[in-house]
Amino acid sequence: AATVLECLDNCKLSESNQMVLRKLGMKLVQRLGLTFVKPKVAKWRYQRGCRSLAANLQAQGSVVQNQMLTVAANEADDEEEYDIPGEIENVVEQLLVGLKDKDTIVRWSAAKGIGRITGRLPKELADDVIGSLLDCFSLNKTCLCSKISFQETDNAWHGGCLALAELGRRGLLLPSRISDVVPVILKALTYDEKRGACSVGSNVRDAACYVCWAFARAYDPVELIPFINQISSALVIAAVFDRDVNCRRAASAAFQENVGRQGTFPHGIDILTAADYFAVGNRVNCYLTISVYIAGFPEYTQPMIDHLVNMKINHWDSVIRELATKALHNLTPGAPEYMANVVLPRLLPLSVGTDLHTRHGAILACAEITHALCKLAKENNRSITYYFNEKSLEGLKQIHQEVCSNYQIYFLTVCTLIEKLSLSKMPFRGDPIIGGWQWLINDSLRSLPLVSSTARQNIKESAVSALAALCNEYYINEKGEADPALQDELVTQYVSELQNTEEMIRCGFSRALGALPRFLLKGRLQQVLEGLKKVTLISPADVSFAESRRDALIAIAKVCQTIGVKGEGSEEEYVCKDNVTQIYATLLSGVTDYTTDSRGDVGGWVREAAMTSLMEVTLLLVQNEAELINANICKQIMCWLAQQSAEKIDKFRAHAGFVFLTLLHFDHPPVPHIPHREELERIFPRSEKETLNWNAASEAFPRITQLLGLPTYQYYVLLGLSVSVGGLTETTLRYSAQSLFDYMKKIQNDSSAMASFCETLLKVFEDNLRNDRVSVPLLTMLDQMLANGCFDIFTMQENHPFSVKLFTLCKEEIKRSKDIRKLRSSIGVFCGLIQFQGDMRAKVLFQLFLLLCHPFPVIRKTTASQVYEMLITYSDAVDPAIMDEVMTILSDTNW
Repeated sequence: AATVLECLDNCKLSESNQMVLRKLGMKLVQRLGLTFVKPKVAKWRYQRGCRSLAANLQAQGSVVQNQMLTVAANEADDEEEYDIPGEIENVVEQLLVGLKDKDTIVRWSAAKGIGRITGRLPKELADDVIGSLLDCFSLNKTCLCSKISFQETDNAWHGGCLALAELGRRGLLLPSRISDVVPVILKALTYDEKRGACSVGSNVRDAACYVCWAFARAYDPVELIPFINQISSALVIAAVFDRDVNCRRAASAAFQENVGRQGTFPHGIDILTAADYFAVGNRVNCYLTISVYIAGFPEYTQPMIDHLVNMKINHWDSVIRELATKALHNLTPGAPEYMANVVLPRLLPLSVGTDLHTRHGAILACAEITHALCKLAKENNRSITYYFNEKSLEGLKQIHQEVCSNYQIYFLTVCTLIEKLSLSKMPFRGDPIIGGWQWLINDSLRSLPLVSSTARQNIKESAVSALAALCNEYYINEKGEADPALQDELVTQYVSELQNTEEMIRCGFSRALGALPRFLLKGRLQQVLEGLKKVTLISPADVSFAESRRDALIAIAKVCQTIGVKGEGSEEEYVCKDNVTQIYATLLSGVTDYTTDSRGDVGGWVREAAMTSLMEVTLLLVQNEAELINANICKQIMCWLAQQSAEKIDKFRAHAGFVFLTLLHFDHPPVPHIPHREELERIFPRSEKETLNWNAASEAFPRITQLLGLPTYQYYVLLGLSVSVGGLTETTLRYSAQSLFDYMKKIQNDSSAMASFCETLLKVFEDNLRNDRVSVPLLTMLDQMLANGCFDIFTMQENHPFSVKLFTLCKEEIKRSKDIRKLRSSIGVFCGLIQFQGDMRAKVLFQLFLLLCHPFPVIRKTTASQVYEMLITYSDAVDPAIMDEVMTILSDTNW
C-alpha cells in the first residue's frame, strides 16, 4: 500500500485536467488510506436510537439510559492504543485538498473518503480531522493539514459542507462539536458570491440544506434543542427567499425532515403545509404570499425582515432586490414598530451610500415600507406621521437631493420612491421638493432614448405612475381644482413634447398625458386630443415611429375614461357629441396601420392598441351616453374587427376576436347598431365566448368565414382572408383555405351569392392594386381557388365578365413588376383562367408566351412547367393536331 501511495503521489493527479482521473485518484487514495488502519467501525461514534423497531418502540427513557451505558462501555473498550502510520496524514491531506476541486463529482468522492477514513480512526485523531475541516471554514485561519484557506473559493465551501454532512450521517460528528458546526452551516445557507455579471454559491446553499437534512436524521432532538431557533429560521428563509428554485426546494425538504425527525421546530406542520415542495417553486409567490403567512409566527418575523434588509436589498440580481422590497411592504403590518424604529433608520443611510446595488434596494425599500406604514396608520385612524419622526421625514426628503446628481442610474427607483411617497400622502404640500420631483419625472421621460431598450418600458410606466400619484396628491386645492398657471404650464409643455424628433420622448409624454387626472385635463381636452392625434398620423419623417403611435392611441382612451362623457357638455371638458367623431376617426385610423421595418410588422402594435382603445371608448359611451354612437361608426368598428379576426398573425387575430366578441356580447346595456347582430350571435354563441381559441387557426377560420354570407362584413372578411390564404404559415394557410373552399362549395348553386362574392373579390383586388401586402397573397389565393374549381359555374359562359375583369386586373398588377413572388403567383392565375371559354383563351396564352420570354430565368422555367401541366389538365385549349409538338417544345427546351 505504501509503495502504491508513493507511486500515486508521483503521478500528481490533482494537477490533471481530466476529471475522471482526479475522481479515480480520490477513490484510490481513500482506499489506500483504509488499508493503513484497522478494519473496524469506531465504537466511539454517536448513534441515535436502535436498529431494532421493537427496541425503538420501548419507553424512551430506558432506551436513552441503555444507550448511554453502551456508549460508556464502548469508549472504555476503545481505549486500546495502536499506532497510526504516517501515511494517514498524507491521505487525509489529499482528501482535504480534493474537497476544493473544481468538479462536483471529485469533491463528493473526497467527502465520502473523509467519512470513511474518520470512521476508522481513534476518537482523538478523528476529532483532529474534524477540527481541521472546521478550521477550513474560518475567515482568517488556514487548514491544519493542507495549509489552504477555504475562504478563497466556493468549491471549498461546497466540498466542506458535503464532508460535514457525510460525517454527521455516519455519526462521526459528536454532539460536543455541534456548537462549532452550526455557525458554519448558517453562513453556508446564505452563501452567495458575485462573479462578474452573475454569482456562485447555489451549490453551497444546496449542500448546506443537505447537512441540515443529515443532522435531522443523525441526532437526538435533545442535542439540537439549543440551536433549533437558528436552524429553523435559516431553513425557512432559504425555502422562501433563496433565488434558485433547487435551493428553495432543498431547504423545504430539509425543514420537512427536521419537523418529522426532530419534532421541535416551532409551528413546523403549519409552515410545511404552506411552503411545501410545489409551493416554493414559484419565486414571486414565495416572496409575496408565503413569506407573509410564515412571518405571522412571531419566532420568524424578525429573522425574515433582518435577512431581507441585510442580504436581499443589496443582492446582485435586480429582480431579487425588487421582490425583497415588495416583501418588506407586505411584512410591515406584522411588525410596524420594528420597521419604523429599527429598519427604516438603518435603510436611510444606505439609500444615499456609494454601492449602487445597495442604494437601489434601500431606496425602493424605504418607499415600500413608508407606503405600508402610511396605509396602516390610515386604517387605524391615526395621523399619517404617526410612525415617522422629524429625522425620518428629513431622511426621506434627503434621498431625492442626494441622488439628483447621478440619478440617471436610478430612473426607475426614484420614480417609484416619488410614487410611493405621494401615495403615502407625506406632508410635503407646498414644499420645494415637489418641484424637484416634477423635474425628475419630466427628465426621466426626456431621457428615455438614452436608456437600454429592455429597461425603457419599465421606466416609462414607473414615471407615468409617479406623475399620476404626484398630481393627485399635491396639485389639487381644497375646491378640487388645479392652479391655472401650473395647469397651463404642465399641459402646454407635455403637448409640445409630442412633436419631438425622438420617438421615445413622444411615447413617454403621450402616456404622461394619458395619466393626468381630470382636474388638469378640464378645459384643455381639445388641446390634448389634437396633440395626441398628430402623433398618430404617419408622415415620411416618422413612418417607423410605431411605438409612439401605439402609446398615443392608448393615451386617447385613458384621457376619455378620465374626463368622462356628457352628450351636451363642452368639448373642452367632456367626451361629447362635438368631439366623439374626431376621437373615433383617430382610433379607426390606427386599425389600418400596416407599417413594416427591420423589426417586422410593427404596425401590429398600433392595430392592437387601436382595437383595445376602440373597445374601451365604446364601452364607456355605451354605459353613459349610448346615443353618441351612430350606426356608421359602429359598422366601421365591427367591420375592421372582422377583418383583423381573419388575418394571418395569431396574436393580433386573437386580440381582434376577443374585442369583437366583447362588443357583441356586452349587456350593460348592449352596444347599439351592430350589423347582423342575430346572425353573429348564432355564429358566435355566448356560451363559447370564453372557450373559442382564436389563436388556433383550426377553430377561428371555420367561424370567421361564415361572415362572408353577411353583406356588410363580406368585403372586410375577404380582405383579411386574402392575406391568410395566400400567406406562408402552413397551418394558417391550410385551415383558412379549407374554410374558404367549404364556403364556396356551399354557394356554388346560388347564382346571386356567387355574383355578390365575385364582385366583392374583384373590388378587393381593384382597391389593392400594386399594394403588395394584399395583392401578392391575393394572387396566390386566386390561383388556389381556380385550381379548386371554385368558379366552375362561370366556365361554360363565353367571355364571362368575372374572368375578363380578373384577367385585366392581373395584367395590370404585374405590369413592369420585378417581384419574383408576384410574377410566379400570376402565372398560376393565368393558367387557371384558361378554363374560361371565348376570346379569353387567346389573351391568356399570349400573356403566358410573354412570360415564357421573361428576362428572369426562374420565371421562364416556372411558366413552361405550369403551361405544360395546364395543357395536360385542359387539353381542349389547344388544337389536337399540334398538341404533341407543343408539349415537346415545352418539355425539351432548356428554359
